[in-house]
Amino acid sequence: MKLLIVSNGHGEDIIAVRIIEQLQISLNNLEITALPIVGEGYAYKKLHIPIAGKVQIMPSGGFVYMSKNHLFSDIQGGLLQLTVEQLKVVKQWGKTQYPIVAVGDIVPLLFARLSGSNYAFVGTAKSEYYLRDSHGTWLEQTSWLEKQFGSVYLPWERWLMSGAISVYPRDTLTTTILQQQGIKAHNLGNPMMDGFAVSSTSERLDRTLKIVLLPGSRQKEALRNWQQILAAVSEIVNNLTEYELIFYAAIAPTVDITLFQQLLLANGWKQSSSEKLLFEQRKATLWLAQNAYNQYLQEAHLAIAMAGTATEQFVGLGKPVITMPGEGPQCTFAFMEAQSRLLGCSILLQESPTEVVPTIKSLLNAPDWLKAIAKNGRARMGNPGAAQRIAHHLKTTLLQKSS
Repeated sequence: MKLLIVSNGHGEDIIAVRIIEQLQISLNNLEITALPIVGEGYAYKKLHIPIAGKVQIMPSGGFVYMSKNHLFSDIQGGLLQLTVEQLKVVKQWGKTQYPIVAVGDIVPLLFARLSGSNYAFVGTAKSEYYLRDSHGTWLEQTSWLEKQFGSVYLPWERWLMSGAISVYPRDTLTTTILQQQGIKAHNLGNPMMDGFAVSSTSERLDRTLKIVLLPGSRQKEALRNWQQILAAVSEIVNNLTEYELIFYAAIAPTVDITLFQQLLLANGWKQSSSEKLLFEQRKATLWLAQNAYNQYLQEAHLAIAMAGTATEQFVGLGKPVITMPGEGPQCTFAFMEAQSRLLGCSILLQESPTEVVPTIKSLLNAPDWLKAIAKNGRARMGNPGAAQRIAHHLKTTLLQKSS
């Protein structure tokens, strides 16, 4: 049996890999191939999963939908030619009649539908929380037209999902709404939270304040975000002197870490004589690493984040995230505002680094607020183990029907 995984983004690739790992545990004879529509498929390569067709990093970093300028730059960068090549791969795969799992949004879902093969869909990009509160009531920002559509998934997206053997939305609320629309949706959880032990700031905060810094995974934007985050860090170091401050900088493995080190030094941080990736300023310490992501998210009390998936995972741990809009392509104000709707009270959207310290002080003096954030994060992101549950369901539905 062969299986093609189609995904469109760094975070989506990671989710796909978690499902693949669980499939491989129980199906030794399953041959898996990946088609990463966006980027070079770093997560697949790390797991030694063969890549089908051509891969290429676009100027927008995958955020082509953010503006017309991004679309134009991607077209100049070869987007149309790349898409044609990738569609050829999918159509060729369809001739074999082996199944496909699409992970992400409408693009891999459309690819799966066009293939002619049996397919399943893991929906990572959309949630009813963009339009509704935790009780399922429409948000004030939700437009009349969105209410008429009846779901965050538009009619043509639901039509594409209607052909799937099974659909795995990212949360309970979205699953319920899709089921009401006649979609074969299953509430099995969100693989983003796999590998984490759920905790919360309210349960273990003391006079040591640990803050994880999440600048994102696309190098040009991450460096710009890093400068903005360091400005907020400077405010914290200068104003929260009553705490022992420990910063954890979780740098994506896809970027050049030396550039982040250089910006630290330019901002007055001194490199430790004994530890290459440990930096010091006044009484604060800052650890920089590309291989301690889970550890940093688990240990930190709060995050300063200008990222996508990492922000969601931290919220899922029941902890608060302070965010700020950047220059894009991802970290625009529109993206951050949408993220705050998705993640509710766990997201504290600020306009600039100077607003970070007052927000932290308010948080640390409001235990009921922290408890509400802990409860909210777990409700919106779910419990660990979703990849295993999805893999088992795929085994008994999509793969069984296609064998």
